[in-house]
Amino acid sequence: MIDFTSITYLKTGKSKQIRVYEILTQNRILEILSEFDPILTGTIPINIDIENSDLDIICYWTNKTDFITKISAAFSTKPEFKIRNSLINNNESVIANFKIDGFEIEIFGQNIPTKNQNAYKHMLIEHEILQSKDENFRLKIIALKQNGYKTEPAFGKLLGLKNDPYTELLDYKI
Repeated sequence: MIDFTSITYLKTGKSKQIRVYEILTQNRILEILSEFDPILTGTIPINIDIENSDLDIICYWTNKTDFITKISAAFSTKPEFKIRNSLINNNESVIANFKIDGFEIEIFGQNIPTKNQNAYKHMLIEHEILQSKDENFRLKIIALKQNGYKTEPAFGKLLGLKNDPYTELLDYKI
């Protein structure tokens, strides 16, 4: 099993994964975020990304104001920087976006330990599902994403989930 809490696995991945490793390392992004237990999640770590997939980095904050201040200080000079507050599943969330070397980066922070956040849980489950299926399944997920599906609904469609794929995936048994 891959340790997704460290990005070292990207060094031996596909060319885009290697490029992501270089960008994150050269720009010290995870190092800058280290006090917030950052984890790269989303489609790139599990090799189901499409051309415009962003880099999703989840973080754990205990003081929202402090988190916003530090994110802004570190990244506000980056192209297309914006930061906003949001309420997601009744949890206060901070979302920052900016671009580096042609990649959009999204930093997503909640007052929930990163390993307990849904983005991390979804990625682990999706990785496990991909490992249990053939290459054709992975390619079908990518095709659905290229046709506008978000990741969890794409999995939901192929797995025959009936209701809310975001919730149902968390309980999915292989």
